[in-house]
Amino acid sequence: MSALVLIIEDEPDLVAMLEYNLKKEGYQTRSALTGGGGLELAWQEPAPDLILLDLMLPDISGNEVCRKLRGSAQTENVPILMVTAKGEEIDRIVGFEMGADDYVVKPYSVRELMLRVRARLKPSKDSVPDSDAKIKFGVLVFDSEAHRVWVEDTEVLLTALEFKLLDTLLSRKGRVQSRDRLLDDVWGYEVAITTRTVDTHVKRLREKLGTAGEYIETVRGVGYRMKDSLSGVAV
Repeated sequence: MSALVLIIEDEPDLVAMLEYNLKKEGYQTRSALTGGGGLELAWQEPAPDLILLDLMLPDISGNEVCRKLRGSAQTENVPILMVTAKGEEIDRIVGFEMGADDYVVKPYSVRELMLRVRARLKPSKDSVPDSDAKIKFGVLVFDSEAHRVWVEDTEVLLTALEFKLLDTLLSRKGRVQSRDRLLDDVWGYEVAITTRTVDTHVKRLREKLGTAGEYIETVRGVGYRMKDSLSGVAV
């Protein structure tokens, strides 16, 4: 079955345009003109595979909707793309801190938006089977085939972007990854966002990983590195 995209946007003409282009790409759609209506649709079965979320909604702010989505077990791992006219850096940072996976500023290219939608859906739709998919590193177990992560035998639920970020760092243990390199390799396309985006996502990833979060080192002035050994950390 094709992926389901939920559109939460208060401009009917824009909703119609998004629905047309998403369906043209082969996706199913649901849409809501309010934040409250969007939350109701997000929590219906089947759950959406991706959510396009406007920030300026008539009833609840997009940031609050995002926070509620991330706080629900039904939607905590669904990729969220914020689509909004609010393009200041502080708006982007707050959006990412609320749990957004991507941020697109209006007016935007429809082609670019479709590329971003495909990029966010790809990790869960096109995973390639791998006989060596499961990696154990200290208290962390990473399974690329099943798209699952455990820390101290407890499963940790990551968004598709957080999973890809962890995968990238883990596959390059001991090698420093600059913020620019991570933007290119994890986000996977031209992005009009600052490298602070990487910092926000690494911070959130560390928090979710708990004790395994200390395996990710900050290399001041450069970027981040996954430890190549467990020396000095709890296992």
